[in-house]
Amino acid sequence: MNEKVINVGIADDHSLFREGIRLIIDDYENTQLTLEAENGQDLLTKLQNNTPDVILLDLEMPKMDGVETLRYLTENSIYPDLKIIVLTMHKEARMIAYLMELGANGYLMKDAEPREFEEAIRTVYEEGHYFNESVSQAMLKSLKDKSGKVPTLKNNYQLTSREMEVLQLIAKGLTTSEIGEKLFLSKRTIEGHRKNLISKLGARNTATLIVKAVKEGLISVDF
Repeated sequence: MNEKVINVGIADDHSLFREGIRLIIDDYENTQLTLEAENGQDLLTKLQNNTPDVILLDLEMPKMDGVETLRYLTENSIYPDLKIIVLTMHKEARMIAYLMELGANGYLMKDAEPREFEEAIRTVYEEGHYFNESVSQAMLKSLKDKSGKVPTLKNNYQLTSREMEVLQLIAKGLTTSEIGEKLFLSKRTIEGHRKNLISKLGARNTATLIVKAVKEGLISVDF
């Protein structure tokens, strides 16, 4: 059976950058660039007739920037299956955390290597989120209180011990397959736990699940 082709879109006001992304994606297997937009308004218009699986969204654009576009897409839940990877040249921890809370599925530096773009696109498509190590640390550090510690709360969400175990492994960046192998469970079972966690914590997706779990003190963060 043929592997499904991942359709990718990009919103960036620099045509040379968009062309560079097109050339990079052309080299990936089972991945194609199917939508290009110059800004947020242009993206929203084109999404009405063409909805890719993954959007690469630049933060700094005229008319409608990436933050405004992300907020509009996630708050209105117009395209619930659309995965959004934010692109930027900035790595400010508070901004990263804010974007994850808004519902971004990943955060990627624009000067990342082509192989990381491919990894990010595939991971977001398959797992629902992507954070490289440096971005994960910046995001989680920003969620700590002023004392540098994450408060520990009671398990008011009524999570099972297995769900807590899965949650901690998700936060460490393990894929569904890796978690399944570690816990000797099937991918289907792990996906079931993931969906239950998202539902119980009232998260939009896996990315916001991690953010909320850290803020609520359900998982520990050590650096």
